[in-house]
Amino acid sequence: MATLADPVPGGRPGDVERAGALAAELAGRGVHGVVLAYVDTAGIGRVKTIPVAKLPAAAAWGVGMSPVFDTFLADDSIVTTDVLGSPDGDLRLYPDLDELTVLAGQPGWAWAPVDRITQDGEGHPGCARTFLRRVVTDAARRHGITFRAAIEIEWVVGRDTPTGAFEPAVTGPAYGAIRQVELSECTADLLAACAAQGVDVAQVHPEYAAGQFEISVGALDPVAAADRSVLVRQTVRAVAQRHGLRVSFAPAVVADGVGNGGHLHLSVWRDGVNLHSGGTGRHGMTAEAESFTAGVLAHLPALTAVTAPSPASRLRLRPSRWAGVFTAWGLETREAALRVVTGTRGVRDRAANLEVKPVDLAANPYLALGCVVAAGLDGIAAAAPLPEEITGDPAHLDPAEAVARGVRRLPADLAEAVAAFRADGVLRDALGPVLADAVIAVREGEIAAVEGLDDAQVAAAYRWRY
Repeated sequence: MATLADPVPGGRPGDVERAGALAAELAGRGVHGVVLAYVDTAGIGRVKTIPVAKLPAAAAWGVGMSPVFDTFLADDSIVTTDVLGSPDGDLRLYPDLDELTVLAGQPGWAWAPVDRITQDGEGHPGCARTFLRRVVTDAARRHGITFRAAIEIEWVVGRDTPTGAFEPAVTGPAYGAIRQVELSECTADLLAACAAQGVDVAQVHPEYAAGQFEISVGALDPVAAADRSVLVRQTVRAVAQRHGLRVSFAPAVVADGVGNGGHLHLSVWRDGVNLHSGGTGRHGMTAEAESFTAGVLAHLPALTAVTAPSPASRLRLRPSRWAGVFTAWGLETREAALRVVTGTRGVRDRAANLEVKPVDLAANPYLALGCVVAAGLDGIAAAAPLPEEITGDPAHLDPAEAVARGVRRLPADLAEAVAAFRADGVLRDALGPVLADAVIAVREGEIAAVEGLDDAQVAAAYRWRY
């Protein structure tokens, strides 16, 4: 009979003993269960939960979960690839004890992201968290560079209605004091919960759309940044529910207007130096930072199959709405897909970064960050030149000038994005065949799921799935 001293490979040395000590500590703090969390290919957060006393066993052997979830759609229907989507097989969910967090918004619960491991102790090729870690590790080994990343989180607060229509739970104008006052108790509790969970919050405030808010958090290494994005959304939802509110992170809650974004901020570092600052290139970028930006720019059409992956994403990605729907970059230009952020004088060596705007929260954050990093690394490897920057709204460029400057519209529908992804060998090679095929199958499944629906019906179909 196996014992905790003989764990199946998949955990890390010392995790079983550490998990035992953590379980005792959690129990002493009134924690009864642990949420084991990951994000599937459709961007849906999936979980299994265990009693806190079972944490050592989870660290030793993992917790069983079917690999079929790699090909779940947002509505929980299932598509298939040549290796995924069948009822066969099992995976093990191994909690990352370094990220174990007591959930201040859910008394009695703790939370941990997981790595998905095969029963033979190998990394599952469909595990997005493993993919991101591999991309980041390879960048450090091959190029000597590391990254700092953060994901903005936008959401709307609403109430249930008899018809299922969206009704914002607050009034007041964009960024308005009225809206802040009306939700002040809830957002104060959110700040308290984030602080208790060790989440460094930069801002939380009303946003543009009806009932919309945004929270910005501090930068971490990419894997931890993706973990934090999942944790913060869990916290926002839990705190709002305790105040009788319902939240949606969907790209488009209604058919028209401004949707919820998940803008991605990323900076490249070497030997503790931010390559986006202090260089001789444009706006202080080094040559490598410029090439990294050029790589992301070149792969943007294919990237949108990962960063804006839902049929509802296309309702958000519209010109002249600050969603960044053209292959263009600019200094603090919020209509460009890539916004170069220098930061304020005095902190630019730490604050300068690249913002990727055509990203929403239907994206799996591990896939989105990993693919953006892979695209940027391709630019560095090729010493890709960064084209001329734009100012203003690229939608207003004369068509001939736009062509001359390489400014083109990003895919207007998901099928076009999938076609670009299929043609992008760099992204597919980075993901590997199992994960790349899962991305294609799930996106094509979502396209089929909304066939014949109008924009309002598409928005309604995904409104409460994210």
